[in-house]
Amino acid sequence: MRIKKIFGWLHLWLGLISGIIVFIISITGAIYSWEPELSAYTAPYHHVTPQNRPFQSVTAIRAAGEASMGGEKAFRILYQGKDKAAVVQFFQKKPYHYYNVYVNPYTAQVQKVLNRDDEFFHFILNGHMYLWLPHDIGGAIVGYSTLVFFLMLVTGIVLWWPRNKGRRKVSFRIKLDASPKRLNYDLHNVLGFYASWIIVFAALTGLVWSFTWMAQAEFWVFSGGQKRPGAVPMKSDNHAPVKDSTAINQVFATFMARYPQAAGYSISMPANDSAVIITRAYPSRHQFYNADYLYFDQHTSREITPPYLGKYKDATVAEKAVRMNYDIHVGSIAGLPGRILMFFAALIAASLPVTGFLIWWGRKKKSTPRRPIKKESVKNFHTAPR
Repeated sequence: MRIKKIFGWLHLWLGLISGIIVFIISITGAIYSWEPELSAYTAPYHHVTPQNRPFQSVTAIRAAGEASMGGEKAFRILYQGKDKAAVVQFFQKKPYHYYNVYVNPYTAQVQKVLNRDDEFFHFILNGHMYLWLPHDIGGAIVGYSTLVFFLMLVTGIVLWWPRNKGRRKVSFRIKLDASPKRLNYDLHNVLGFYASWIIVFAALTGLVWSFTWMAQAEFWVFSGGQKRPGAVPMKSDNHAPVKDSTAINQVFATFMARYPQAAGYSISMPANDSAVIITRAYPSRHQFYNADYLYFDQHTSREITPPYLGKYKDATVAEKAVRMNYDIHVGSIAGLPGRILMFFAALIAASLPVTGFLIWWGRKKKSTPRRPIKKESVKNFHTAPR
């Protein structure tokens, strides 16, 4: 009972403090979970008519995208299937901007230049990750609020747990014919209990992105005490006797031939003269953890073997855990059923601050003592003329 009182106090005040933020994070997460499907219907520039011929070269598609951006250098190209436009991406931190240029991969014709800040789902994602605040400030608030929410999930399960067998019979279901007050109580406790076992994974993976110590702890646990590696230290041979500026075309042709059944590809443009070409092949459209990463010298097209983050079959347990963070966070680790479960769990998480506040407000009103009626007032009421 003493532990439950402590947990009850923590649950109440942590909930009151973080309620609005948890609501925003949860509802935006639920909306964003269906971005691939909704964008496919609302953005026709994502699509092209499949043709029985190969794509234009990487350099041609890159040149088309860069020309539409006034000569700015692209940092990555995404290929999402034979019926999808290639996406040439442009990103800068200072001054910040993020553009997608949609190019027909068969003709190298630009279909759309999109400022991501004008995109609905990018707006939703900014709310989910930064609360529409400057990234340093919003990211910190979201990180600590996620930590608070994780503690609330733990304390909520402890508070909910039935004390005896008789109590368990009514604790796992919602009494729909109950009073509004009891119905709200069940919606908070019963739905919150079931959703907690799903949302806890979204919270933990969110913490991995928010805090370096959490990312290191994750790798330490799954590796048996090792430190998480930093950036992969690989470079192109800047002193190669022959430098081929079109080597990237051969790299990508070879890469696609090696993974003909992949659902999507990406190729990162070298940022400078010594950087490498990074290619990725994704087995399915909605999962990213099991992608293969291949690295090539930008001057000679020679493949370079990485010490970390290469082919999925060669990944250690710790690396696989790192790779799975995003797919666990959105539920796609379990395919479409997992995404649906995470969607409903996020909706329930968004409702918890609301139903929790109503429970607290009802108890507060109930605990407010009524002022006693004086006998003189009663006497005056009966003797007053009518």
